[in-house]
Amino acid sequence: MSNELQNNLELNKNNNLENITYENQKSFLESNLGQVINGGINLGLKAILPEIIEDEIIEIKDSIITEGFQAGIKTAIDNTIDLGKSILGIFTGKFENMSQIKDVVKKGGLIDSISDVLDWGIKKAKENKLINNNTAKLIKKGKDTILDTVNNNIENNLTSQVESIEKIDKYISNWNKYYENRDFDNMDKQFKKVEKELKNIVPLEQVIKKARQVENIHNLIKNNGKNFNLSQEELDLANKLI
Repeated sequence: MSNELQNNLELNKNNNLENITYENQKSFLESNLGQVINGGINLGLKAILPEIIEDEIIEIKDSIITEGFQAGIKTAIDNTIDLGKSILGIFTGKFENMSQIKDVVKKGGLIDSISDVLDWGIKKAKENKLINNNTAKLIKKGKDTILDTVNNNIENNLTSQVESIEKIDKYISNWNKYYENRDFDNMDKQFKKVEKELKNIVPLEQVIKKARQVENIHNLIKNNGKNFNLSQEELDLANKLI
């Protein structure tokens, strides 16, 4: 086997599918949950301020969701993860599955922390005269509605991630069937679907491991001119570099 082939596989391992660490899991959740929380606040404001036009609601949302608010949400997410892991006894530093993540979010007090950050955002917006007293009172009065919307958004997002993982398993199963039939074009279609769904989920070791195995063999065949006649040494290396 050529050094070029081994280098290609090593590059595949290092760049195409990231290695799983506590930090990159946390980074994904900070970004993913942050966007979901902001979206939930936007929907919640529309629900409690039905008489206000869309442009004004956007201005109100932007007045509350400042850089300080975003920093507070990031801290809330980080504290939730740390506290939830402690409560559930997850001491390995990494999540193994989505059930653990859902339990951590539920038991780590995320919604209570978001409530505190929302109070801070309303207070600052009012102090800086970005919203008036009446609007601030309306938002505070409807805060439970906003928090319920945020909570539903989070639950829907985590459920969607579970569904993405199920899709990945299905696409990998389809890929294996096409691999047995030496049908590279359909293998490629399934592999692209796997890559697309991977972008939607927190990186989990078992999921990434299965995807990386498929990726290594897929690219070996692709770089071999779609020739399925791989040596045992090549297949062994593809499995070793996972």
